[in-house]
Amino acid sequence: MKEIMNKSLFMGLLAMVLMLAACDNDQSYADRLNDERNSVNAFLANHRVVMNVPADSVFEVGPDAPFYRVDVDGNVYMQVLDAGDRANDKVKQGEPIYFRYSRYNLSTWYANGTWTIYSGNETSMDQTPCCFNYGDYTLPSSSQWGYGLQFPLLFLGVECEVNLVIKSQYGFTGEISYVMPFFYHVRYYHSKI
Repeated sequence: MKEIMNKSLFMGLLAMVLMLAACDNDQSYADRLNDERNSVNAFLANHRVVMNVPADSVFEVGPDAPFYRVDVDGNVYMQVLDAGDRANDKVKQGEPIYFRYSRYNLSTWYANGTWTIYSGNETSMDQTPCCFNYGDYTLPSSSQWGYGLQFPLLFLGVECEVNLVIKSQYGFTGEISYVMPFFYHVRYYHSKI
């Protein structure tokens, strides 16, 4: 009986030591936000950055275009690869918008210096395109993608193509607590492709 109690006591102490050690390795939310900021800043340091959207919404376009900060708090940066036709193809409130994307974890890139596709449906036409109803965050099918993916359509025509840097709080709603920033390559469409 005494031997069983000693083993139980030992196992309990071991479990407490392991839990304390694990707590020491956990980062606080503030630490994760700091890591996210560092990852985004390191990525943007390799690119031209314009701190405001052009007043006339005429963006530089192409792979050498700058990343524009599209929200005041710096949660979303956009590089315009193809502006679409803003004058004749502006998105309408509630309109279903289909998109294809690839996304890359900027925290992993910052820590390891490697690019790997984290997720997306851009590389395989076998995968179904994703969809949201523009500006309608009451629908789970729209809100799941977060706010960041809809920002380009405020400024560009629907058939546009962009690169985005999106911090966690504007990213996929199911992943906000992970505090991971992502680099996205996105193409938008009116219909399934």
